[in-house]
Amino acid sequence: MHTKTSSPCPALFTSKGDSPSVQVTLQFDDRPITAPAGVSIAAALLLNGVGPFRATPVTSAPRAAYCMMGVCFDCLVEVDGTPSRQACLIPVQEGMIVRRQQGASALEISSGGENHGR
Repeated sequence: MHTKTSSPCPALFTSKGDSPSVQVTLQFDDRPITAPAGVSIAAALLLNGVGPFRATPVTSAPRAAYCMMGVCFDCLVEVDGTPSRQACLIPVQEGMIVRRQQGASALEISSGGENHGR
């Protein structure tokens, strides 16, 4: 089961006052979005009306930013090819590529009956 991504949600937050002079553009799931320089990826996604950021590994339940301070891990995304990054702790950068994370990140598991020294 995958998180629905067909249409953006209404923005949960809006920018207050004049637009900052410095905006950055990043890609989120192959769509360009802009955000004020210096905000977190989570804030940028919320400002742009992005709904769930990821799906949980077991039930595929949708998750998005919750605590916005790195405690809950509900905002995990893939950033520039690296999975399981906390979107609330990473500032946006021009040209970064962010993707929703579907389930658990890939793990390397060896096969073939290794007993690991037992």
